[in-house]
Amino acid sequence: MLKLQRLSLRMMALKSQRLHNIAETTSQSVAKRVRTMTTESSMKDAFAKYTDYLNGLLEAFCLTMWGFVSPFNTINSKKVIFQVHRISKHNKEEVLQKAEKDLATVTDQYISRLVRELQGTDFWKLRRAYSPGVQEYVEAATFCKFCRTGTLLNLDEMNATLLPLSDPSLEPLQINVLDYLLGLADLTGELMRLAIGRISDGELDFAKKICEFVREIYRELTLVVPFMDDSHDMKSKMDTMLQSVMKIENACFGVHVRGSESMPLLGSDDPTSFLFGVPDVEI
Repeated sequence: MLKLQRLSLRMMALKSQRLHNIAETTSQSVAKRVRTMTTESSMKDAFAKYTDYLNGLLEAFCLTMWGFVSPFNTINSKKVIFQVHRISKHNKEEVLQKAEKDLATVTDQYISRLVRELQGTDFWKLRRAYSPGVQEYVEAATFCKFCRTGTLLNLDEMNATLLPLSDPSLEPLQINVLDYLLGLADLTGELMRLAIGRISDGELDFAKKICEFVREIYRELTLVVPFMDDSHDMKSKMDTMLQSVMKIENACFGVHVRGSESMPLLGSDDPTSFLFGVPDVEI
């Protein structure tokens, strides 16, 4: 009888231990399942946020690039540049007024839309989408400013014109230094063409002023470009810029040495010209 009681007590103790182990295992399994569900839920929430963020960037990219905001900005900025190239000593004010009006239209219609689409986003991540249009806009704006005042439109002045286009509660889109310098590098090519045209029209002093201005830009950029991190595009444009400087210098030097040897073919104001009184033909 005593042995049976001891055996019964031992079996009860073993049963109690097994129940305790089962309960403990069950509780650990439930806790692990809860932690796993919590982790999965957190990961889903995190990936949902990343998905929304990336979708927002993609939408901004599509609106900027394939929505033709940047291409139209490029095209219309080029039109401003072509308008400035019509300048001469006889129509300077008329041409510049038309060019400045066209530039204001570009700012109001295309730059303002670009600002609205990108403000408040990580717009620096989308730079490749809108950079060509911004560079062309910088080129057109600085071209107008030089022909008007003979001075350079700096980056702070350009960005100040963009602030009124932005929502004050959001981070405003600003032109970065690299895009400004790339646009400035392209400006020297347009100034070279303008200088050659002014020399052919006998405006040597204006051409010399352009030469000094372009030479100064090139000299300053040669000091800056070697220290730029993302300067591949800039370095390639420096070679073109040097060629522009040399073309202007050679043209000015040639006129200075030989004097004015060219005779206007149409619309001459010189009474001794056999084409005196012939009307101008616009090409």
